[in-house]
Amino acid sequence: MFKFAVALLTAAVLFGAPSPSHAQIPSPAGATPEVLGEGISKALIDRRIDLLQATLSLTPEQARYWPALEEAIRGRLTARHQRLVRLAARLRVPNEVNLVDVMNQRAVTLSERGAALKKLADAWKPLYETLDTNQKSRLRFLAAYAFREMRDAAEARLMQLEDHEEWGDEEY
Repeated sequence: MFKFAVALLTAAVLFGAPSPSHAQIPSPAGATPEVLGEGISKALIDRRIDLLQATLSLTPEQARYWPALEEAIRGRLTARHQRLVRLAARLRVPNEVNLVDVMNQRAVTLSERGAALKKLADAWKPLYETLDTNQKSRLRFLAAYAFREMRDAAEARLMQLEDHEEWGDEEY
């Protein structure tokens, strides 16, 4: 029970605020988007993985499935951070928008994200099948909490964007 309480508290700290690695909406003064540095991003990834591992309290039998899952999680989160860095860099350089290039780049990005998600699902499958009811319950709780926090962060960014538009500040 103590491990669960520690995991819950850690989840509140890690997921209680929007992920700082998200690209941020520029301020009204026209500042460019910011993304966390690679070192901080890696530290956050480490903390999230540690939280998941503490929440699951894996048995020695289950632990043999962990390395493949950890690799898939790290790969997916690292790729996400790199996408945000590229996006922030593109937003800093004003250029003419070519819609065909945007669609092609979006198609490539979605394919990459789909492949990473498939790899993550494949890595989860053998471990998930060995989880007991209590572990699955804790995992569902952590996932629901994380999804809610991501949704709230996205809504806050949209509200901030709408506030900029209301005041006529449309230079992003």
